[in-house]
Amino acid sequence: MRIEEGTKLDFKDVLIRPKRSTLASRKDVDISREFQFKWSEHSFNGVPIIAANMDGVGTFAMAEAFEKDGNGLTVALHKHYPLKDLTEFFGKHGGEGVWYSIGITDDDQDKLKEFLASDVQKQGKGIEKLCIDVANGYSEQFVDFVKTIRDLDTGITIMAGNVVTGEMVEELILSGADVVKVGIGPGSVCTTRKMTGVGYPQLSAIIECADAAHGLGGLICADGGCTVPGDIAKAYGGGADFVMLGGMLAGHDQSEQKIVEEGGEKFLEFYGMSSEAAMKKHKGGVAEYRASEGKSVKIPYRGDVAGALQDILGGVRSACTYVGARRLKELSKRTTFIRVSQQINTIFGNE
Repeated sequence: MRIEEGTKLDFKDVLIRPKRSTLASRKDVDISREFQFKWSEHSFNGVPIIAANMDGVGTFAMAEAFEKDGNGLTVALHKHYPLKDLTEFFGKHGGEGVWYSIGITDDDQDKLKEFLASDVQKQGKGIEKLCIDVANGYSEQFVDFVKTIRDLDTGITIMAGNVVTGEMVEELILSGADVVKVGIGPGSVCTTRKMTGVGYPQLSAIIECADAAHGLGGLICADGGCTVPGDIAKAYGGGADFVMLGGMLAGHDQSEQKIVEEGGEKFLEFYGMSSEAAMKKHKGGVAEYRASEGKSVKIPYRGDVAGALQDILGGVRSACTYVGARRLKELSKRTTFIRVSQQINTIFGNE
């Protein structure tokens, strides 16, 4: 047993210090990024926000809304769509705006191989970006799986995770991941920290993992913990290249879920993908060797996602104006974090 004494920070523990700026308006800020991925050598140009591969968030309807938005945001489709539905969607829309998601089971790999052998893939409309998603990215099996998929198709951009420490980020990048997903337990419907005691404060994880990834020419995606646009700005300020959102994009028309009325108000269900609700829906129940590590909540119906996107993108632009970052790329260089006291957190309801 050992104890690390250094302070580790979550989004609620800091604020961004304002700086003098020559920017006259939010409209002068460019919040798109351009990246070239290390292994696939493909390029990305757009706003680096990804809708999480969760039921009610990573949907075909969300991808269509993001495409309509025109800012280059992408969606990680949840992994439970049938192969037929996936090939039909990709055949119509192509793969530029979406990440195809898989786990590491044999069924996941077989389904992926079938897609890669499909006519849609051969026509150049298929998978361009792949999200290999597990709760615990520290297993040797997971690293080997990333290597296998990289060898299977060297031209696909791979995002893999989740991890929270620099050494594992380096391991995954050297194994073939272009982007490493960072975050264990910070999500609003994730209970991993409560159930297992395992986790890492999200802002410190982003800072440390970004440093490790960028040294090898890789990228990171901050996954979880963002509840307001200011948290997204803090993630970028800490060095995140992409930010993945779940709860902030839940409850909209694009959820592909049934709207329920209670007491004259409308709600949609939102749950973690390791929750009992998700496992009952997709796997027939919770296996006897594991426990649920997610919860189910009712989200007030929020209408079309376009309004939420305006708030999110506007908040990030505004953060850039406060520190004089004309482009999103400059935000991390212009960011100084200020530690806030426990008393301030309590006053402003951050606990």
